[in-house]
Order: sequence, then C-alpha cells, then structure tokens
Amino acid sequence: MKFVDEVRIQVKAGDGGHGAVSFRREKYIDRGGPNGGDGGNGGSVIFQADPQLTTLLDYRYQQHHRAKNGEGGMGNDCNGRSAEDLLLRVPVGTLIRDENTGEVLADLNDPGQKVVVCKGGRGGLGNMNFATSTRQTPRFAQDGTPGEERTLRLELKLLADVGLLGFPNAGKSTLISIVSRARPKIANYPFTTLVPNLGLVQYKDGLSFVMADIPGLIEGASEGVGLGHQFLRHVERCKVLIHLLDMGTETEDRDPLRDFDTLNGELRKYSEELSHKPQVVALNKLDLPHALERQDPVTRELQRRGIAVFPISCATGLGMQPLLDAVAEVLFTGRTDKLHVEPPPAPRAEKKAAAKKAPVKKAPVKKAPAKKAPVKKAPVKKAPVKKVAAKKAPAKKAPVKKVAAKKAPAKKAPVKKAAAKKAPARKTAARSAAGKASGAARRRRA
Repeated sequence: MKFVDEVRIQVKAGDGGHGAVSFRREKYIDRGGPNGGDGGNGGSVIFQADPQLTTLLDYRYQQHHRAKNGEGGMGNDCNGRSAEDLLLRVPVGTLIRDENTGEVLADLNDPGQKVVVCKGGRGGLGNMNFATSTRQTPRFAQDGTPGEERTLRLELKLLADVGLLGFPNAGKSTLISIVSRARPKIANYPFTTLVPNLGLVQYKDGLSFVMADIPGLIEGASEGVGLGHQFLRHVERCKVLIHLLDMGTETEDRDPLRDFDTLNGELRKYSEELSHKPQVVALNKLDLPHALERQDPVTRELQRRGIAVFPISCATGLGMQPLLDAVAEVLFTGRTDKLHVEPPPAPRAEKKAAAKKAPVKKAPVKKAPAKKAPVKKAPVKKAPVKKVAAKKAPAKKAPVKKVAAKKAPAKKAPVKKAAAKKAPARKTAARSAAGKASGAARRRRA
C-alpha cells in the first residue's frame, strides 16, 4: 500500500429541500386551504478518525465529495426527507486545514473522534406555514438554503510516542526492526526509507510505546534538499526523540559532531517546539573498529555540553536495554535526569592546572603586584608622619608664643630707656654748646 500523508480535496454539504405550494382539494371539501409541506435538510460532511486506517491514499484518487440534498416538501402536509450525512473516515492523527484561509478546522487525535466541517442546508418552509387570518391562501413557499462548500487540505501526523532522527543510513530502520516487529526496508545505501514506519515496542511490566522511523535528513532539508522536511510532521506529536549518530561513516564530509549540530539546526528551522523536545543521543555502529576510535572524543565533547551519550550497536544489540530504559523513563515518568550529565571533573582540573601554570610563565605579570607592595605600606609610613607632625606642631607653637611674649617687653623696655637717657644727653650737649657760645661771646666783649 502506498503511503500518502497529504492530500487536497473539495467537499460540499447537501442543499436543503424547497418548501411546497399546495392546497387541499377533496370531494365535498370546498376551499380546504394550503397544505404544502416543508423541505428536508441537506446532509452534512463529517470526518471521523478510524484507527484501522494508516494512509490517505483513498483521497488521492477521489478528491470531490458531496453530500446528498434534502427532498422538497409535498402536498397533504408532507415534509421532505432529510438527507444522510456524508461520513469520511481518515487515519487517527489527521489534521484538517482550510486550503484558502489556512485555518485548522480539526485535529483528530482520538479514535472515533468526529467533526463536522461542512454543515448541510436547511429545508424551506411550505405555504401552510404562511397562512393567516387575513392571508388564507398563500401561493408561495420558502426555498432551502445551500450547503457549505470548502476546499480542504488533509495532513497526516502519525501518532507515535518516540521518533527516530538521524542522517541517511544511520541505522534507524535497523533499530526499529530490533525493538519491534516492524519490517522496514534495510539496505546499505542512503535514503533506503522513503516513507515513515511505525513499530510497537513491548517494554517491561506490560508497558509499550509506539516508535516512528522517518526518512533521513541532510543539510538543507528545510529548503527542500533530499527528501526535505515534509516527514518531520510525523514526529511533532512524539514525546521523546532518539537521535542516532553514525559513528561508522567513512566519508570525508561527514563527522558525528557536525551531523549532530546540522540536524538540530534543521529542526530549529522547521519548528522551534520540535527542537526543544527531549533527545536521547545514541552512538551507533560501535561494532566497527574505526567507530570505536571516534567514540571517546565524541563522548567527551557531548558530555562537556551536558548531554548524556548511549553507546549502542544495532547490528549486535549492544546497549539496547539502557537506551530503552532512558526512553521509558522520559516517556512514562517525565523525568529527564538520564539525558543530562554534569561536565566531567577532569577537564576542570586541567583548566585549573593550566590557569596556575599560565601566571608562572608570565613572570613580569607577577612582578607588577610586587612593585605595588610599597604602595600598600604607604599608609604604614604615613602614620608616623602624622604623629610627628602632631607632636611638632605644639612644640613649634609653644616657643613662638613664649619668645614673642618675652621679646615684646624686652624690646620695648630698652627703647624707652634709651630714649630717656638720650634725651638728657642731647640736652646736655645743647647746653654745653650754648655755654661755649656764650663764653666765646663774653670773651670777645672783654
């Protein structure tokens, strides 16, 4: 059976029947009055989720679906028959979207769930409904209303609990064939899987979950490269994703870490919500010798990012039980403790050792603080300076005041005494000069 997960169809509900215009005509009954019946309702278009279906193949070849119209009204007060609804069965997980507006009309996630997408027209009223005391013979009736018509796009999103992600030929089909009874096509070349596959995984204690395998993605899938990202819709409903890294690839342009970053980038381009779902990272094909050589570097790098790694081998069954245990814990309990790890302490010790060695090599850098040591001692030296200044200030001021007090009287006293003594001396000299002058005058007279 061909897998079809997206179709475009046109649906139309039935029109309502017209009301009848009729009058009662019987023997011995004159002017019996109007007796036209109402028209029947048209059939509606209903979609129902059927768990027995897995593809939209039926709608690929039949794209026009129309419900029946309601019957018209008849005489003798007979109403028309309403048409049956048109029931269209689709797989569980089908998304019904209006093609013209893009509006999501319904998301059928539960088995047996029904939704009316086009409502049938209502039947018209017959002329017997319009008879009154003043209008006893109405010669008209009401027409039925037309049914709704839409162009729909059906998108199938498989209901799976766990989704497998990875580059082409990473071992996704082999993994689902080991843990379930699914038998997908397995071959040693890329893009072996062309359609999604579902498998039921039987876990412990009667628990089980559904795993979905989608075609491989490559760089540029969001732009249509390879098979594109059209199949990513089938893992949008998954609660946990298993990311398989191909450790056995031998091509030069492929690297496990590069593949991991590239695929997560494509997920972000497609849907931000899908990129934040819990991921269980598994290193596959560790039964190959060259894959074991890559295991340690890849594991250290992912653990440095805080991501737990599960080494497995789909060919030999190595590590399958720890992988399923981690998936079941996230699926049934919601805890993601096993998916995250703390960075190992070894790299931290190496970083600390490197940080300690770095200053040893940069000797001049260490000397700079040694030169600045006197700057720290400056406050210690300044303390005595302050104390000395504090002691000298009063010592200097005290003598200044005392000297000034002593000298002021000493200077003033001699000044006064000298003036007192000199004044008489000057007067004596004047007197002696005057005496000499008078004596000389006397001598001349004589």
